[in-house]
Amino acid sequence: MRLRAAFLAMTLIGTAVAGQAHASVTCQPTSGSIARVGTIATNAVRKASGLPALTAHPALNQAAARHACDMARSGRMSHRGSGTNGPAARVKAAGYAPSRTAENIAAGPFTVSGVLQAWVNSRGHRKNITMRQARHFGLGSAIGADGRTVYWAAVYAAPR
Repeated sequence: MRLRAAFLAMTLIGTAVAGQAHASVTCQPTSGSIARVGTIATNAVRKASGLPALTAHPALNQAAARHACDMARSGRMSHRGSGTNGPAARVKAAGYAPSRTAENIAAGPFTVSGVLQAWVNSRGHRKNITMRQARHFGLGSAIGADGRTVYWAAVYAAPR
């Protein structure tokens, strides 16, 4: 709960929004710039922890973006999706065969850099970022119906 309050207290510096809208919810595929920022920030943390770098994976970006959109449409932050129980099912539906998955989510008025920093500063979220078995990750966001709340999802996975 404390982490969510921290997310809500963060300020929005700027997020590019384009793509498909649903009842004033804006959903978009993960852009190349968001994937690059995510890769750099994620791998800096992993390197400092003595772990190998992760590669952004298109199927994981798709799964993360779809889950962010699902959260924005429902107006709530949850690891359970409207049609799934967790990230493994979403990742499989996107065409990735995982042996292991982890997921970070957030909702609030902040940028990709802001959400990544909040996750790094949270022990549980950082644990997902530094999951030893992970080799790939994906990142996605969607804008809520209020036009201010950004829903974020990051998926970390190891292939079978």
